[in-house]
Amino acid sequence: MLVRFVAAALMGWALIELALYVVVCRQKDLPVELVPCLIKSIPLLAGVVMLVKSRSIAGWISEKLDL
Repeated sequence: MLVRFVAAALMGWALIELALYVVVCRQKDLPVELVPCLIKSIPLLAGVVMLVKSRSIAGWISEKLDL
C-alpha cells in the first residue's frame, strides 16, 4: 500500500510541475520547450513503473527489512 501511495505521489507531483511550467510559460509569453518538459516528467515515469511493479517492489522491501 505504501509503495502505491509513493507511486501516486510521484505521478501527482510530476503532473503539477508540468502544469505549473506550462502556465508560467504562457503567462510570460514564452514557448513551451521539450527538454524541460521531459526533465519534469521523469518522476511521472518513475511513478508509473513503481505502480506497475508495486507487488515486486513491496516484496523486495519486505525482504530487506526482515534481516
